[in-house]
This record gives sequence, structure tokens and C-alpha cells, in this order.
Amino acid sequence: MEHVAVSAAAGAATARGTAPAAWRAYARLAKLDIYDYYLSVPLVAAMVVATGSDAGTGTGVGSTLAVLVLFLGGEVAMSAAMCTFDDVTGYRDGSDAVNYGPDAPARRLARKPLVAGTLTEPQAIRFGWATVAACVLFWLAAVALAPTRPAWAVAGVVTLAVCGFQYSWWLRISYNGFQEFFLAALGWLFVLPLYGLLTGRFDGFVAVQALVFGLGPLLFGVYSNTNDIPGDRAVGRRTVAVLASPRGNSWFVGGCSVLEAVLLVGSAVAGIAPWWFPLVMAPVTALRARQWVLGFVRGDILIARRLGIHLHRLCCALLMGVDLAVAVFGGGL
Repeated sequence: MEHVAVSAAAGAATARGTAPAAWRAYARLAKLDIYDYYLSVPLVAAMVVATGSDAGTGTGVGSTLAVLVLFLGGEVAMSAAMCTFDDVTGYRDGSDAVNYGPDAPARRLARKPLVAGTLTEPQAIRFGWATVAACVLFWLAAVALAPTRPAWAVAGVVTLAVCGFQYSWWLRISYNGFQEFFLAALGWLFVLPLYGLLTGRFDGFVAVQALVFGLGPLLFGVYSNTNDIPGDRAVGRRTVAVLASPRGNSWFVGGCSVLEAVLLVGSAVAGIAPWWFPLVMAPVTALRARQWVLGFVRGDILIARRLGIHLHRLCCALLMGVDLAVAVFGGGL
């Protein structure tokens, strides 16, 4: 069935030739509407305000804003490249035709321009490499303008630039058993190196927030993986959902949810975060439990995934609120 769908899409694209596609098709290819990783930039801005690091490095607001904007540009470009090459790979192996085909009406086919036939494969590949190049330029400029360049922060940026687009391309990280780690690590690396470039420091509470931030995309990605088991298994994509039993997968997702709660509560107990931090973040913990029940008790996987997306955004807003409260009132509020 997937080969029939792919052939039909390829035929439609061929019939249109290689004329440039509408910008909307490229926006869908880049998944620009999924901005969850980009929230790392306002989060880091709030962290910098909370720690008063501008004064410590002697850099002005204008310079800080320039680095933040340039880093955000690189994030958008890298995410676009990652999503583009992921779609090319999914189109080639047929998994997207299964996961977004007529038997999956809850998922919009328009989100996969190659399967829908609104873009050709060569157009997508050219776009992917163009966004990789744009990402490198943005991040080179951000590092050049950064008030401080600790080696670990620069190494983090280089790691992002080299590995970010290889989620499903070349190294095919998501196919070779490391998808879940990649989803979380991408969030961690979108936070910590940027904070290091702006402050020259590595702070405990910042590290906790970075870990929580990275768990957000993971904790809606694993629900997608659960929904995509048939297509992923058919093409050899080794996610936890594919490799584990249904019960094992549910426990893995539950364990990641518990890890988030441990970070939120344990950081305050250890004195890394303000004592009131778990109280502010309590809605995230409660809704995370509801998400797991929706997905693995009631079987509403895609509804649980959607809740996870909104929950990550709520979590980021609360984290930023905590940082701003620390900036105004101090950690002992």
C-alpha cells in the first residue's frame, strides 16, 4: 500500500515538473508551525536576566539581543534541515506513506509535501542543504559576536551544526536506536551552549532547566513513535516503541515523565532551585500524569501527543516566569 501511495505522489510531482513550489509547501516541509525548540531562546534570555550576567561579562543589551537573534536563526534553519531530510528519508522508504496515508485520517497529509506531491525530491534536498548552510552562517556570526566563548559552549554549537541535520540522514541517528536521546539532547544543546556564549558560565539551576526543556519534545515525540509503530517497524527504524513490548514502551514513557518530576522536585530539595520551584511547576507534573493516562490507559495516543506539545509550551512559560521572579525578588522568595 505504501509503495502505491509513494508512486502516486511521485507521479503527481513529475506531472508538475520541477517548477518552484509555493512557499507554503516549503514551510510545511520545514515544519515551521512546530516552534517548540525555538522557545529555548526566550528561555535563555530569561536565564540571563535572572543571573544578571550582562553586567558580569560587560556586554550590552544590543549585543546580547544580536546573539540571541542569530542563534534563533540558526535553530530555525537547523530544525528545517532536520525535518526536510527526515521527510526525504520517510518518502524514500515508504514510512510516511503509511503513517500519513488514507488509513491515518487523524494526521494531515499536507504536512508531508513529498507524499502529497506538492514538492519533488530534488527540490526538498536542495532546500535541506540550503538550510544547513544558513544554519552554519547564523551560528558562526553568533559565536563571533558572543561576549565570551568558553570551549564547551563552542563545542556544543559545533556538535549541533554537525549532527543536527543527521536525525534521519547520513548517520540516520533516529533509525539506529538513538532517536529518543537525540530529541532530548537537541533541547539541551539549544539551551546550554547559548547560555555559555552569553555568560561564560555553567550554572546548576540553568542545567536543571535545560534538562527539563529537552524532555519536553521527547515527551511528545515518544507518543508519535507509539502511533507510528507499523510504519517504523516496516522500514527498520529502531525506536523504543518498536523494540519494546507495549507494556515496556508504556513504562519507558512513564519513566521519562517521572524523571521530569524528579528534576523539578529534586532540584529544590538539593538547594539548586528555589524552594518554591516545584510549586510553580506543579501543573506540569499533574498534566504529565494525565498525558500518560490518555495515551496508555485510554489509548488516545495522538490526543496525548497534542497535550504534550501544549504542555511543553506551558512548561517553558512557567520556567521563564520562575527566572523573571528570581531576577526581581531573588531565589529565596
